[in-house]
Amino acid sequence: MPQEKWNYNPFWDEVVSRMQSTLSEQESITWLNRISYAESKDHKLILAVPSLFIRDYVSTQYKSTIQSMLNELTGEQVTVDFIVKKVAPSSTSVTGGHVDSSEKSQDSNRNSHASTKTPAPMPKAQKRPRDPNINNSYQFDTFVVGDNSAFAYNVSMAIAKNPGVSYNPCLIYGGVGLGKTHLIQSIGNYIQDNTPELQIVYVTAEMFTNEFIQSIGEEKTPQFRNKYRKADVLLIDDIHFLQKKASTQEEMFHVFNNLFEANKQLVFTCDRPINELQDIADRLKNRFTRGINVDLQPPDFETRLAILRRKCEGKACHISSEVLEYIGKNVNTNVRDLEASLTKLIAYSNLLNKEITLDIAREQLKSTYSMSKDQSMSIDSIIRVVADYFNISPYDIKGKKRTKSVVLPRQIAMYISRTITDFSTTEIGYEFGGRDHTTVMHSVQRVEGMIQSDIAVSNSIQNLIRQAQSFKREK
Repeated sequence: MPQEKWNYNPFWDEVVSRMQSTLSEQESITWLNRISYAESKDHKLILAVPSLFIRDYVSTQYKSTIQSMLNELTGEQVTVDFIVKKVAPSSTSVTGGHVDSSEKSQDSNRNSHASTKTPAPMPKAQKRPRDPNINNSYQFDTFVVGDNSAFAYNVSMAIAKNPGVSYNPCLIYGGVGLGKTHLIQSIGNYIQDNTPELQIVYVTAEMFTNEFIQSIGEEKTPQFRNKYRKADVLLIDDIHFLQKKASTQEEMFHVFNNLFEANKQLVFTCDRPINELQDIADRLKNRFTRGINVDLQPPDFETRLAILRRKCEGKACHISSEVLEYIGKNVNTNVRDLEASLTKLIAYSNLLNKEITLDIAREQLKSTYSMSKDQSMSIDSIIRVVADYFNISPYDIKGKKRTKSVVLPRQIAMYISRTITDFSTTEIGYEFGGRDHTTVMHSVQRVEGMIQSDIAVSNSIQNLIRQAQSFKREK
């Protein structure tokens, strides 16, 4: 076999030795130990890694450092490329593998300034224990993707395949029961299954808060910080719980900075866009929105039907398409309500050994549907009150007309809905004819400006708020 004209293997050995002295032991084990020498070409060093994930990560984090060290050692302009290649353990080590002694001798004579010392092999990366807070039933393949969730799903999958490389940090937001927890825990499960050497921490914001308070009371703050600041992937659910908790926000701020600067993956969920949260420090809001923000909308009828069918398959039960369509048409809020309706019918069928007919479904679920209508009545009440005041129809407020006589009442109704209810802008937009949450946010901001500049408008809106609240109590 002809000898390589360029042989950068000994230089690679020296690069590894130098990087080991600057990296932490765990970082060396997790990343540097996964890189091996592959071959040398014309002014090019080719290194092998075992997976696309490792390739993307080390290319982002270490390529420039490796290339700079090579240029210094060789006195040449050497480029570095990574290939995905599973190499047998006997021929692979962190140093780049075995190099024939005669070849080393020839190369040493030709490049007397190069070091050929071989650092001792490092231990293999260790598999981390699974996070007990992550529910194994939340998987990507059990998530039903629709138009309402396709973007959030694909972003979550990309993060799971390449944590810390892109889409960092990530915020997933949307109303109750739309799949935020399913997606964030699917990310955790995927990484635990495919990159088990990474340390994953999943908590809700409430759990984070309680742990922080307990650590202060027990004087164990260093242990608390050690747990969160050494995570490779941090997943925090329901960050809206942090509102009005200044001390916890302060700790979250420092955890965020520590992990973000170390290129660790951060994923959060919230029930609304971050800028709608009250009593959250601006610097923390800024960090939550620094990466990518994706929202989950209520599913359309086709997606609701697909979810119901998937749930039936998972529960190994048979319910007719007629009944499933009936549920899908009447439950248009979220996945959680869909599953609750289906679970009730399955329980009825199993306990009484009866097949679920459309009449049975109507009878068993009538209280469920009336309850959901009562819960959503607040926005309908607001729309009716505002429509009566401006002498237009509720249909116009929910419709697509953009005339001044309709747009202003619509914006005022959105403002009142956001002010006196707990609905998020996503949910309000859905009630106003399926409008985007940004439309609601714009309407709220415009009306707030009018209130501040015109006392008459302010008084009229306060009167409308009192009427809407009175209307709701009468109901």
